Amino acid sequence: MPPIGWYAVVLIVAIGVTAAVTWPARKVAIKVGYVDMPSDRKMHDRVTPYGGGAAMFIGVCAAMAVGSVIPGLHQVFAGSNEALGVLIGAAAIFLVGLVDDFRAMSAPAKIAGQVLAASILYFAGVTMYQFKLPFAGFIVLSPTIIPLITALWVVALTNAINLIDGLDGLAAGLVAIGAGALAVYGLRLQDLGLLPAQNIGPLVAVIACGVCLGFLPFNFHPAKIFMGDAGALLLGLLMSASTMVIGGRTAPASGVTFFFFAPLFIPFFILGVPLLDALFAFVRRTAKGQGFQTPDKDHIHHRLLRLGHGHRRTVAILWLWTALLSGFVLYPLIRPNANPFVIFGALVLGVGLYTWFHPGLRRNGDDPEGDGSAHDGKVAEEGRSGAFGASDLEV
Repeated sequence: MPPIGWYAVVLIVAIGVTAAVTWPARKVAIKVGYVDMPSDRKMHDRVTPYGGGAAMFIGVCAAMAVGSVIPGLHQVFAGSNEALGVLIGAAAIFLVGLVDDFRAMSAPAKIAGQVLAASILYFAGVTMYQFKLPFAGFIVLSPTIIPLITALWVVALTNAINLIDGLDGLAAGLVAIGAGALAVYGLRLQDLGLLPAQNIGPLVAVIACGVCLGFLPFNFHPAKIFMGDAGALLLGLLMSASTMVIGGRTAPASGVTFFFFAPLFIPFFILGVPLLDALFAFVRRTAKGQGFQTPDKDHIHHRLLRLGHGHRRTVAILWLWTALLSGFVLYPLIRPNANPFVIFGALVLGVGLYTWFHPGLRRNGDDPEGDGSAHDGKVAEEGRSGAFGASDLEV
């Protein structure tokens, strides 16, 4: 079987295991009170259990275990502690999110947990060593700066995914699209000889895509289960690890597309929606004199809802934007000699017109689809558990 076939096996395992354990995880969450309570600062109107993050973590462990015994992927695991480092780092960030879901952590404590997970990645060798900048050439990172870069990268991406997790199915869908695109991109770099075959990045991206696809049917509106901070931070850690070892280890190349020329820019395309949302949140809250962790309802998805889009359509639009940006990255792989700017410029215009001038929009902010709305999962200081009746949950 060609290497891509073995990666497909890992993808199927990640999807299947995550889907299989999501409903049991939901039932356990209900029993132990691991639930998200409605409030006037959230957008969902009924008690909804967490547990999706636990299902995802189990899916990650199962997929990694299967990958380690596949002969075609032996070189990814042989002679390296990187796979173990990813698992330990994932466990650490999952526990940080789990604690935050049960009992809100302060912003410094949460950042400390993210830095701890980043440190685990660094000591396991899951980090970047170099990157290419246009007109500046290859920049080799010194050993003294690599730990800082690793920590900043992990903190940035985990918080970006965490902040965008505000509507049912939004974060899981965005990461599934972005991780899938990153996996294809990394495997293509390996085919071109620009990325070593033992690089763990494509495998981690495939697993991230798989656990999202396995979880998504239970999380799409109206959600039966939330991933919580445990799941959002876990996905951010996986995307951090995969982007660092793909974008920060690609060999020098010339005469190829601009995406191969500067591969570290890839995450800013495939994760453009959550990264822009996090950037705007930082600027917005700083301008108001608020802390970065201060919750509000001015994220991109909230603005689309106020514009008049319904819940499902808002999520679909943001998925579409992510798919468009990811397609812009992958198009040169399909048509190396074609100019992607014209075709994708037209697509951007079309999606933009649909986003802001859809004929069904109503400026009064009502929900034209009548599908309700979802939770703002980023209100850290809200209660995570408490007394509730059986009638509050759909079992």
